[in-house]
Amino acid sequence: MASKKRHMIRGGTDQEDASTLKLGDEFEGAQCLYISEVRIILEAQEDSKENGTDNRPRTNVMAKTLDYVRAFSRFSNIESVREVRQVLLKENMAQFEVAQIANLCCEDAEEAKALIPSLENKVEAPELQEMLSQMLTIKKFQG
Repeated sequence: MASKKRHMIRGGTDQEDASTLKLGDEFEGAQCLYISEVRIILEAQEDSKENGTDNRPRTNVMAKTLDYVRAFSRFSNIESVREVRQVLLKENMAQFEVAQIANLCCEDAEEAKALIPSLENKVEAPELQEMLSQMLTIKKFQG
């Protein structure tokens, strides 16, 4: 069955393509988190382990994931993460687009549209630039 599905994706019109937001059935209606949000969640879980309120063992995968999100997150505290989410939800963007913008932290609208092609006909450059500027300000002044 897997090979049949693989064949349909390669040869058919149902091909997954992030540039057109065709992410597959698994992602339909899913909440996309950006790296900084994952960091906040995993650090809260880590704090629970240290406080003794979470007795689950720390796995190697969890440790590596936490190292990764700490290295690549753009926003370091929960207030900044919330503010960025609020700024990016002002326009009619898909969850995937919001997460990509927050992860990439582009400085200008042209760069964002080049890296996230699905934004091209969705958000006008001035509105996108304003959101990016607000996001970069949050990044600059986070505590």
